[in-house]
Amino acid sequence: MKWRRNIADKSLSVNIIELKNTTMKELPTTSMPILLLIVFITALCSSFEMNCSEPTHPALLEALTPVFNLSSIRPVKNSSTTTNISVTFTLFGILGVDEKAQLLNTYIWLQYWWHNEFISWDPIECGTDKISLPKEKFWVPDIVINEFMNENSAPSVPYVYLDYDGWVKDAHPVKVVSSCNLDIYTFPFDIQNCTFTFNSYIHHARDIKIMLGVPVKNITERSKRVMTTLGEWELLDITFHDFNVDEYSIDEIAFHIRLRRRATLYVVNLLIPSIFLITVDLFSFLLPPQTIDRSSFKMTLILGYTVFLLIMNDLLPITGNSIPLINVFLSLCLTLMVASLVETILITNLLFNAVNFCSVPRWIQVLVLQIIGPIVFIPRKIKKSQHAGPQTTEATKGPDEIKSQAVESKAVQELKKVGKHIQAIRVQVEQQLGSSNPDSEDWLQCRPPKVKPSMFLFLSITLLLCVPPSTSAMLHCTDPSPMSLLVALQPVFELSAIRPVRLYSTPLNVTTDFVMYGILGVDEKAQLLTTYIWLTTLWHNEFVAWDPEECGCESISIPRNKIWVPDVVINEFMEKNSAPSVPYVYLLSNGIVMDQQPVRVVSSCRLDIYLFPFDIQNCTFSFNSYIHAKAGIDLAVEYSVESMYLNSKAIMATMGEWELTGIKTKSYNFVSGYGQIYEELRFFISVRRRSTLYVVNLLLPSCFLISLDLFSFILPPKSVDRSLFKMTLILGYTVFLLMMNDLLPVTGNTIPLINVFLCLCLALMVASLLETIIVTNLLRGSVQYQSPSRWVKVVFHFLGPLVHLPFKARDGEDIVIQNVDAQEMIVSTPVEDRDASKELLNEDEPLQELRTLTSDLAAIRLQLEKHLNSSKSTEEWVQVGLIIDRLLFILYILFITVSFITIITLWVTSDNYSHKE
Repeated sequence: MKWRRNIADKSLSVNIIELKNTTMKELPTTSMPILLLIVFITALCSSFEMNCSEPTHPALLEALTPVFNLSSIRPVKNSSTTTNISVTFTLFGILGVDEKAQLLNTYIWLQYWWHNEFISWDPIECGTDKISLPKEKFWVPDIVINEFMNENSAPSVPYVYLDYDGWVKDAHPVKVVSSCNLDIYTFPFDIQNCTFTFNSYIHHARDIKIMLGVPVKNITERSKRVMTTLGEWELLDITFHDFNVDEYSIDEIAFHIRLRRRATLYVVNLLIPSIFLITVDLFSFLLPPQTIDRSSFKMTLILGYTVFLLIMNDLLPITGNSIPLINVFLSLCLTLMVASLVETILITNLLFNAVNFCSVPRWIQVLVLQIIGPIVFIPRKIKKSQHAGPQTTEATKGPDEIKSQAVESKAVQELKKVGKHIQAIRVQVEQQLGSSNPDSEDWLQCRPPKVKPSMFLFLSITLLLCVPPSTSAMLHCTDPSPMSLLVALQPVFELSAIRPVRLYSTPLNVTTDFVMYGILGVDEKAQLLTTYIWLTTLWHNEFVAWDPEECGCESISIPRNKIWVPDVVINEFMEKNSAPSVPYVYLLSNGIVMDQQPVRVVSSCRLDIYLFPFDIQNCTFSFNSYIHAKAGIDLAVEYSVESMYLNSKAIMATMGEWELTGIKTKSYNFVSGYGQIYEELRFFISVRRRSTLYVVNLLLPSCFLISLDLFSFILPPKSVDRSLFKMTLILGYTVFLLMMNDLLPVTGNTIPLINVFLCLCLALMVASLLETIIVTNLLRGSVQYQSPSRWVKVVFHFLGPLVHLPFKARDGEDIVIQNVDAQEMIVSTPVEDRDASKELLNEDEPLQELRTLTSDLAAIRLQLEKHLNSSKSTEEWVQVGLIIDRLLFILYILFITVSFITIITLWVTSDNYSHKE
């Protein structure tokens, strides 16, 4: 920024030399009386002495009255004299930090001292050594804080203190809303370094020199002593830096303020509860998965963690620049919980469905069972071969054994029948529980137990209009002093109500440009863009021209309200300018007027957030005169838009959510209803949203949760209540959306694509839950259903092969007993029962008990086989449910794949666009 001012001052020197070589024209003879009066007044003003008639305040005020008339100029008798401004402040309170807008809100007590060469009195003669007077009666320096982004809302102080030796003290409170490049990566243990840069907005170093009033160590100590806010932030220290600049640059000093965040609140309310919850998830591995539904426990834990994050969401900072480390930690905790839940789903599937799996592949046996197993202290179990019991050899039977052979053989026959029934029951139970397949044991063992900103001095004036000698009057000074020049400018001040051209038909050329200092935010619902710019406007005043050697200066700063100022406005401006006011403009000896001021622009903008958070917004600043047509004011751009863009990128102070990607300009002419042509100068500003925050906090968690719902299809619906799991997941997702609601834009124009994505995710979860309810009903309650209708069979005969589950319809009658020994369970008739009872009377008591046990076991087996073996219609309905389950599973995979590819493509495309810009 300083290089532009240096170029401007060199150009200014060239123009002054050219002005010296031109023929100086005298004022018309009718102006001679006025000139004599001006010379007389100037002589009085430059040689008066302040004498008090009596030692009272009214007498001193009367003696100071001539000084009040000189409030428009810098209080020096010689324009080459530099006014030294001493600056100090006390940091009274740290009110807060806005991480997203990159703003620091503080409250300071500000003090200025400078010397007024027009003032001096004898304290004994006037009765006092100091007096307090209204601030508007004196010249006050235009010292501003460079980083100030809003108007001062602190109480105003209308008075200044005036000492007898000419020193003026101005003290007032300032509520500073300043830009600060906040780095919250180490939140809540972050230390922020912010800067207060004090400088004059319009005066260069040869006019105003800024100095440190008191040692910076005293500033730090006093700030710590008087600070009343004991909130989140703690002041560490304040350091000072002075810039070595030449006389054609803006002088400035910088105070670097180091602040530390008090982390106790965040440790107690965020970090420790997160550690507790992740520890609970760790201990959940001790729950036996064979008997406890561990997946529902973990899903409930994830729901509790999302509710906890929702409650503590206000404690987390929102920024569009970088992701704090604590957000990474919280996301990692949630990711670990999700991964743990996915692992539990896989283990549950192995435990309950291993009987239906093929033998474990050799590489899995080597990797998991032989390598990983011993590492986690679960060695592979070696299956022992089943050996038959020892065979007894037949020995010589004794007489007693021969006698009981008939009874013994009948008992053995009954025991064999009992053994067959028990074996059949065992097979049915083992098939149902999944423990009969020897390979399932192998599957079960696989489970894991930032060119510092500165103000412009002078803009380059290279294409000035060559004013003919007859078009402007030369001002004359009685002596080379600012006071005589001020008197000479009085006729010009009286013409401040009209456009500064001698001929009404002459258009006034006004050049303008700006530097974008910060992008403060976007309101999507109100369609507003808030920015902070440094605006520079140049124009030529044909009533002004003087000889720099005669008047003693090449330029002078005067109050803006003393001369005519063009009514150039930004058409899209929707609010009052709340930036700090700059009361002065620079008036050059050749009549060029340079006006510089900061502007906080709250402008309307057509915001299209369909691609949020990968959106690039194109907004417009339309500069035009509000009342003057093109015949009155002709607008032009001072510099190229490329240099405006590069300067804006170099000095941009805010590194928040938005990034400047381009500036373009174009001029338009419009014909009004009265036939007048109006000119409008448009600047097209392109800004891109930094999407990292939204990807990490919105898209990735949504993808995690939808993937979790995808993995839930692996849970066996016959053994696990999958509907309860999915219902808990939907509840957790709604809590997550509620927690992240502040990140989503609010607009009444279009629906962003991300909202569609989130709604689709929720819709898929609901559809998955409904499908699970239907499948569970088909699997467990289809016994009472009739056989599927023909059109259902046709539809699922077509869908089955698509999902690799061909629909098979069973033929024949229901078979209740499919065992080779089924004939042994035929219910006997009453006659047979009577005969059997008679026979039992003749047999031994053990044999009778065995036969009774055989009858009971046969009845148990019959009921078990009726329960376990399904009917034809039941099996068809089960196949329908499985096909529906597999179809929705495939749709889930397709949706997640397309979503991931779309998100990555939009992310990469937006980054590439930014780099090209």
